[in-house]
Amino acid sequence: MLVNQRTIQKPVSFSGIGLHTGNPSTITFYPAPEHSGFTFIRTDLENSPEIPALVDYVTDISRGTTLTYNGASVHTVEHVLAALVGLEIDNCRIELTANEPPVGDGSALPYTEILHHAGFVEQKAAKDYLIIDQTIRYVNEQKGSEIVALPNDEFRITVMIDYQNSALGSQHSGLFDVQKEFLKEFAPARTFCFLTEVEMLHNQGLIRGGSLDNAVVIVDKDMNNDELKQLLHTCGIEQNAVLGHNGILNNTMLRFKNEPARHKLLDMLGDLALIGVPIKGQILAARPGHASNIEFAKKIRALHLQKKLQKKNLVRKTDAIVLDINQIIKVMPHRYPFLLVDRITYIDKEENRIVGYKNVTINEPFFIGHFPDRPIMPGVLIIEAMAQVGGLLLLNTSTFEKDKLVLFMGINNAKFRKPVIPGDQLVLDVKMISKRFNTFALQAKAYVNEVLVAESELSAAIVDRTISE
Repeated sequence: MLVNQRTIQKPVSFSGIGLHTGNPSTITFYPAPEHSGFTFIRTDLENSPEIPALVDYVTDISRGTTLTYNGASVHTVEHVLAALVGLEIDNCRIELTANEPPVGDGSALPYTEILHHAGFVEQKAAKDYLIIDQTIRYVNEQKGSEIVALPNDEFRITVMIDYQNSALGSQHSGLFDVQKEFLKEFAPARTFCFLTEVEMLHNQGLIRGGSLDNAVVIVDKDMNNDELKQLLHTCGIEQNAVLGHNGILNNTMLRFKNEPARHKLLDMLGDLALIGVPIKGQILAARPGHASNIEFAKKIRALHLQKKLQKKNLVRKTDAIVLDINQIIKVMPHRYPFLLVDRITYIDKEENRIVGYKNVTINEPFFIGHFPDRPIMPGVLIIEAMAQVGGLLLLNTSTFEKDKLVLFMGINNAKFRKPVIPGDQLVLDVKMISKRFNTFALQAKAYVNEVLVAESELSAAIVDRTISE
C-alpha cells in the first residue's frame, strides 16, 4: 500500500448517459488538496453545489448509491468511487453536468482509463488509514447478508454471492492486493441484472439509460424471442436481442467466469469509499448489496470518527504538563540511556488512561548501530517507551508510591506499522484494560503526527522496590 496521499496530475473528462436516469452527462476529475477526500460538484445547478462523498449523505440505495447534500443529489456513484479507491487516489474533485455519472460499459474501466491518463501526484501528507483492530459485524437476516471486518495489516476483501437462481448459481471472488489486482481483475467487471427484473426496474423509473451495451442480462425465465422483443420495447430498449444459449442475453461473453461476483466486489469498494478513509483490515461479505454495504459502512465510519476524536483529544491534552522530566525522574528508576519518556501530559484515574511523549533525536545512542545509514528507532524500544508510560500510570495513586516498581511480564500482539526516525515525537497512549490482584493488562499505542506507528498489549505487576531478606 502507498504511504502518502495522492491525487491526479491534471483534469480529465468522460461523457455518456446515466444508467438509471438516462440523462446525458460529462464527468470531469480534478486534482484536490490533501485531506479533502472526494467531492462531487453539480455544475448544471445554480452555484455549482458540492456533495461530499460520505456515507452520512446517502439517501437512496435503489440499485445504486445516491448522495444528497443541501438539496443537490448525485446518483449511482459507486463505480466512480471504486475506480478512485482502486487506484489508491485519496483526494479528487468530481464535476458532473447532470445528476448521474455516465455509465460507460457498466464497469469502472472507463473511469480507471482516463484517471491513468491524468497521471498521479504523490502528496506530502501521510495516508490516514483506518486500522481495523476489532471484529465488526453487520447482519441482515431478512436478506441473508452478512459482512465482517477483521484485523489485518493490509486491505483484503472477499465476496460471495448466491441468488439461489440456477441461471447464476453461487460465486465468490477476492481481492488481496489492490495495486496488482484491481485494474485488470476487477475494474472491467460489468453490472448485471436478471431478465425477470428488467420490466420491474423500468416500472420503478430505473435503467432509463440501460442497454445491452452497458449491462449483462442473465436469462432466468422461459420466453421466446418475440416475447423478448416486446419486453425490451416496453422498457424502451430497441436493440435487437436473442435469448441465446449460454444463459446470457445475446450470448454475451463474460469477461470473467465469476464476473457478477467481481462486480459485487467492485460495488462494495465504491460503497466503502464513503467511509472517508482507506482501510487496513480484512472484509468478508456474504450476499452483499448496496443496502447492506451502506449500513456496514456507517458502522465503520462511526469507528473512524471515534478514533479521530480520540486522536484530537490526545493531541489537545499534550499542551498541558502533568509531569515534567524532573518529576518523572523522581518516580522512575530508569536513567540514561534507558529513560524513554520525556513528559506526561494526561492522566485520568477514572478512565485508567495516561498520555506521554518521547522526543526522538539523532543523539539517541541506539542510532549509532540501528542503522548508521538509515537511523530507525528499534521496535523493542518503542515498546519499552510505552511500557514506561504504562508504569507511571500504574504507580499513580493520590501520590506516587516511591517504594514500588513495575515489572513487565508479557508482550502480546505487538505491531509496528511505520518507522520512527530522528525528529519524530512519539505520543504514547496507554490504557489499563484489566486488573487481577497486583497484575495488570494494558493496551498501548504510539503515534507520530496522529498516525499510529506501533501498538501492543502489555502485562505487568507492581512489586516492592526493595526485597527484604
